[in-house]
Amino acid sequence: MTKKTNLFGSLKSDFASGLVVFLVALPLCLGIAMASGAPLFSGIIAGIIGGIVVGYLSKSHVSVSGPAAGLTAIVLTAITDFGAFNIFLTAVFLAGLIQIVLGFLKAGSISNYFPTNVIEGMLAGIGVIIILKQLPHAVGYDADFEGDEAFVQADGGNTFSTLLGALDYIQFGAVLITVISLIILIAWDKLPFLKKLKLVPGALVAVIVAVLLNEVFIATGSSLAIGKEHLVSLPVPTSIAEFQSIFIFPDFTSITNPQVWIVAFTIAIVASIESLLCIEAADRLDVQKRYTDTNNELRAQGIGNVMSSLLGGLPMTSVVVRTSANVNAGAKSKMSTIVHGALLLISVLAIPMVLNKIPLATLAAVLLLVGYKLAKPATIKHFWEKGKYQFAPFIATLLAVVFLDLLKGVALGMVISILFVLRGNLKRAYYFRKEEYEDGDVIHIDLAQEVSFLNKAAIKLTLSNLPEDSKVVINASDTVYIAHDVLDLIKEFRTINAVEKNIEVSLIGFKEAYELENSKNENNHVFMEHDAVIKYRNNSISSHKEVIEELTSN
Repeated sequence: MTKKTNLFGSLKSDFASGLVVFLVALPLCLGIAMASGAPLFSGIIAGIIGGIVVGYLSKSHVSVSGPAAGLTAIVLTAITDFGAFNIFLTAVFLAGLIQIVLGFLKAGSISNYFPTNVIEGMLAGIGVIIILKQLPHAVGYDADFEGDEAFVQADGGNTFSTLLGALDYIQFGAVLITVISLIILIAWDKLPFLKKLKLVPGALVAVIVAVLLNEVFIATGSSLAIGKEHLVSLPVPTSIAEFQSIFIFPDFTSITNPQVWIVAFTIAIVASIESLLCIEAADRLDVQKRYTDTNNELRAQGIGNVMSSLLGGLPMTSVVVRTSANVNAGAKSKMSTIVHGALLLISVLAIPMVLNKIPLATLAAVLLLVGYKLAKPATIKHFWEKGKYQFAPFIATLLAVVFLDLLKGVALGMVISILFVLRGNLKRAYYFRKEEYEDGDVIHIDLAQEVSFLNKAAIKLTLSNLPEDSKVVINASDTVYIAHDVLDLIKEFRTINAVEKNIEVSLIGFKEAYELENSKNENNHVFMEHDAVIKYRNNSISSHKEVIEELTSN
């Protein structure tokens, strides 16, 4: 279910969160462009399009799109092989068209089959990466580009060797600014009188204090002064000709080159999968638990990539780092994403010299807190307590994301989850049965013996389409196992979605281990005599289509 939200209904909080995302996105856009071997402004263009265009077209309320670190290797190799950036832009244009087609083919529905423990493992893994990658920047060692997520680096080193190397290049001015920035950021979240200043985000205050402090260091000739190489480095056009050179257009004469099409399909598939993973993660992070139309998201991403290529921008995806920063900053609607894109556009045109005074150390402090919130020890403890069937895919995904990459990490987690499901279903089968009664307005959902994350899509679709002002009984009396994903879905439906639609929900037969309290309703037995009894004994597409037809016909 996607809730309708007034774009201007939470403008104060959305503007503040958009400002935070802008501060985070600026160095990431530049860093990813640099690592991709592309013009620096190509990253900014992708960030602007991802914010304004994709932000407007997307149905996601909190996700943020822009150039992605996961595509840097593909982009760098393609630009090198083609020998011309404008030929590469043709591949990006075609990739966008492919994504639009995938959206109309409803390929986005595969995101429903990503289990929660794998998504949470991916988020925690990215949190660990952010912390490990930002610690060198926090102490003034900026050898690696902002946005780097690879464990094994191009110079033969790795994340841990960079951390050790940073010890030899500690700059005390950067350390001081990092510490002060962290104090400001933490105080802004913890102190009640500061939390009331919603329009002024702590990240902006930290950045202003850092810039002013460094300017004082420079003016006084202090050894703590941070040099230009440790500040944001945005190119500043000095003439109209230089400004016009920012925009590079695709070379459509290369459209007949088979290699261009191979790169286009590669970008389209990788970017689509990463976007779907991020959208699923964004829906998990969203405090209002709103569901995103993933097919629309693919179309929005495709349109974004088409427009980015036409202006000389990098390919983009929905990005977890910026999305997490957006949620943590208190975003309520997609207006925050649009604001961040607009601020990127305005700032690079109007105040590039001011932006170039921002120390990377203070932005590292912002990202360190984002990383911690994604990889909190409490999250690891939570899945540990859920047992091996939940913890094993979670921790495997986390470690693989850190030491391999995002897609390989998620793939490993999916494989482990599927193996557990296959093991549990070895001697069990599902069947679907629908019983009709004469009258009544009570809908019964009887869960099967084994309800895995593979059933999540069918259950989500049914719950999303339940009519308003209805009565629903969810019966788990026959279940032996219910996946954590489905339990979360039922919890969120009962506490948030059902309340909004004035649906009366009764739970029956849920075991204590499920951590779902059964309804204390003496009239539950009466519900069983009404119509619309829907039994979940199969997770097939035809089954939940029949359920939806039944619900919408009444």
